[in-house]
Amino acid sequence: MARTRLYRDGRLEAEDFPLDDISEHLKDSAAVVWLDLTEPGPDDYDRVQEEFGLHRLAIEDATSPHERPKLLHYPGHLFFNAYQVTFHGGGGDGGAELHEVSAFLTEQALITAHGAGFDMDAVVERWDATEELAGQGVPYLAHGLLDVIVDGQFDAAQALDDELEELEDRLFQETPQAIRDVQQRSFRLRKTLGRIRKVILPMREVVGSLMHSREHLVDDEMVPYYQDLYDHVLRVTEFTENLRDFTATILESNLAVQGNRQNTVMKKVTSWAAIIAVPTAVTGYYGQNVPYPGSDKLSGFIASAVLIVVLSAVLYVTFKRKDWL
Repeated sequence: MARTRLYRDGRLEAEDFPLDDISEHLKDSAAVVWLDLTEPGPDDYDRVQEEFGLHRLAIEDATSPHERPKLLHYPGHLFFNAYQVTFHGGGGDGGAELHEVSAFLTEQALITAHGAGFDMDAVVERWDATEELAGQGVPYLAHGLLDVIVDGQFDAAQALDDELEELEDRLFQETPQAIRDVQQRSFRLRKTLGRIRKVILPMREVVGSLMHSREHLVDDEMVPYYQDLYDHVLRVTEFTENLRDFTATILESNLAVQGNRQNTVMKKVTSWAAIIAVPTAVTGYYGQNVPYPGSDKLSGFIASAVLIVVLSAVLYVTFKRKDWL
């Protein structure tokens, strides 16, 4: 599945035209083409490589899954890799979804390749919302793509922060369900944060290298927009670093709360054991064995056995509800 766009002199002229027309459009130096490939196969990459003269190593990086975000320079074009991040919270089993996108930047074309999960419609909407910059050509298209990706990463970090704050509020709830929930969610969120950090932290290098590339792709008019984008990248990076500290604090606090709770339980159990031990010691020392209802009878034995079982069951249920067992 392929999508195409043609910009000429800063105006959108055509959309969804055949790939065979790209070569004809690129003969005009004022034309800029966007080609988008969704779940491309080897034949698609071979065709694009032949059409735009892309380096085979760039094609290899684009076809390899789970590449780290990076910007690479090749003769005649640039290549970068990035990830769109979506976070699903709500205390369930959801986590972060990562959708990889690869982009090739030539003097007159932007070629993007990604899976079906990547939201390219949001990128197109961003381009349409900033069409006054369309005259900047490929830097304008690359900026819109990266801006949507970075904004999505910030939204995911913000959602993760909200989830951690909600989890922090549950630290001191005494119910067994809340205790288990805090333990499970804290470790799940730490794992999710680790996945997000791996794709967010390298974005600083990607945007910075693109802005100061030796090909001078970004001119003076686009520099302020890329500087603003770089500032957003730094903000997201710092946010994720703070979230890592926040997650570590929650885990440490949870361990401390568990320790304090266990000490409280031990004090209560020890106190009850001491209360029971005193009459037990006195009666044992004097060897007291007074007649009781049903003594020397089978009914008395049965009654005492039932009393022992019932009292033990009551203590077990009570301790279980209090999460002492």
